[in-house]
Amino acid sequence: MATYNFDDHNIRWNTIEGIEHLHYSILAIDENNKIVDVLFKLSANQQIVLHRHKVLNHMLVIQGEHRLYEANGAIKEIRPVGRYTVSPANDEPHREGGGEGQDAVVLFSIRGSDGLLYEILDDDLNLIGTLTMQDFIGLFKAQQV
Repeated sequence: MATYNFDDHNIRWNTIEGIEHLHYSILAIDENNKIVDVLFKLSANQQIVLHRHKVLNHMLVIQGEHRLYEANGAIKEIRPVGRYTVSPANDEPHREGGGEGQDAVVLFSIRGSDGLLYEILDDDLNLIGTLTMQDFIGLFKAQQV
């Protein structure tokens, strides 16, 4: 079977201040049904900030390996390209990143709230920030300029 590389050169990648090793491109926001569809690019061999998912997330790995890490940095799970995962809200903090030598590109469909979507934590598990539906709406509007 032939393998294909995901070509992202026409995607306008953006960053969120204070979150290293993460790029995003919001595809759509459905405010009525409380859904944000976004591509996240996670840098190869890196981990993003510690965080919690506060709502349901549907994810499809489009490129590379999507790696999940425990709060202490130990690998929790490796999701290969093509893996579709449904993850309910969870208070367990974790990090995410790309696999060896290739950035991971993952489609996230964030569902179920017009409020809090993610909590951002420091290494001591203290809350240092949040991402809400309104934050994503603002990011979406800014990326369209």
